Amino acid sequence: MIRCSMGATVMSRLRCIVCVAPLLVAPVAVAETIEFGFGTDKPPYVYENEGRGLEYDIVQAAMREAGISLNVRHLPIDRLHLTLEHGELDAIASTNIQSGLSNVAYSDVVLYYQNVAIALASRGLVVECIEDLSNLSVSSFQSARRLLGGAYAKMAAANPRYREEPRQITRSRLLYSGRVDVVVADIRIHEQLSKQASAEVDVSQPITVYPIFPRTPYRIGFRDAELRDRFNRGLAAVRASGEYAAIEERYAADEPEKALSGVTHVVNGAVRSAAGSER
Repeated sequence: MIRCSMGATVMSRLRCIVCVAPLLVAPVAVAETIEFGFGTDKPPYVYENEGRGLEYDIVQAAMREAGISLNVRHLPIDRLHLTLEHGELDAIASTNIQSGLSNVAYSDVVLYYQNVAIALASRGLVVECIEDLSNLSVSSFQSARRLLGGAYAKMAAANPRYREEPRQITRSRLLYSGRVDVVVADIRIHEQLSKQASAEVDVSQPITVYPIFPRTPYRIGFRDAELRDRFNRGLAAVRASGEYAAIEERYAADEPEKALSGVTHVVNGAVRSAAGSER
């Protein structure tokens, strides 16, 4: 009887140990989730319906290193800025320090876009500087007047035929249908979206590219500086590990030098890669 009683006691203790043991295991770290906004479809940077892209992949990799998970929303650029200011999003990609946003903590530079002016070659336009756009009909992307510097903002304000499009593919339709003189776009976005517009307009028409803009640095805009700092550390880790370069390589086929082959005339210089590593 004593042995039986002692056995029961031992078994009870073992059951208690088994029950308590899981509580003693170190908890698994769970990534913090934030509300994050990307722009609408702008390949190769963001493929809205595929959850990927050069910009998208770099941001996700850096956030992963920072222990941050994203609840992603896609919005036109103006709405991205507005919802960030109103506190409906925790961070957005991509913006820069010329955006005019208040109470925003900007990250280190994530990548560069190479914006250019583009016209049908048949128009024979002479465009040597931003001011030369003043007397032309121009279609650009949303917030360009805020993101492309003072000279551009001045031109846009004074030009009654200047417009900005919430959907970037609209520019390709306008250009190849002859409804505007010039479009302003990142060269890689233009090339990719022109392919998508090929069923609607004749994109085989020769174009002239005018590289009148310097590379534009783009950053992540955060509501919280501590989140920004964590992201910056994650971005630095992604660069140091070689993952940033590997992501660039995945989208290397969309480099502007390759995109321009065949149908495009480039004047006043070459178009350079849009990605970069400066802070």
